[in-house]
Amino acid sequence: MSSALTLARPYARAAFELARSSGTLGEWAGKLAFAAQVAVDPRVVALFGDPRVAAKDLAALVTPEGEAADSAFSNFVRVLADNRRLPVLPEIGALFEELKHEAERVLKVNLRSATPIDATETAKLKDALKRRFGRDIEIEQSIDESVLGGLVIDAGDVVIDGSVRGRLARMQQALAN
Repeated sequence: MSSALTLARPYARAAFELARSSGTLGEWAGKLAFAAQVAVDPRVVALFGDPRVAAKDLAALVTPEGEAADSAFSNFVRVLADNRRLPVLPEIGALFEELKHEAERVLKVNLRSATPIDATETAKLKDALKRRFGRDIEIEQSIDESVLGGLVIDAGDVVIDGSVRGRLARMQQALAN
């Protein structure tokens, strides 16, 4: 996995710079998400290593329909195909999203809880996180029954464990010491 990220990083930065310079970050994000989704399809993955399939044909597979052949995105995908880097499109897309969020000063936060959190509580939490991190917050919620109660907030490098399971683990460690 780390080698895929290593390979993807310069391409993601190049894509980001192209998109930022043309003011099309959102469009590029959507196109890269599409390309990444196609690139993980097992039928397409089987074609990546097939010497009978030309690089330009592979590039056409992952390029959104209606994309101009001479567009910056089409050229970018052709470069990936020529360098046999189409398999790392999911990593390129993810790294591009990180760069985009950083440029837009948006922090993506994952909330894990045992039960769904209502909109009012989510809004309060979003405001508190915005004050703490000084950035706009994008929340993604997931249900994790192992949390038992409370929630776990994963905000990039910061994890705030307010779950019952986390509290019990801390209590067990304190009693053991």
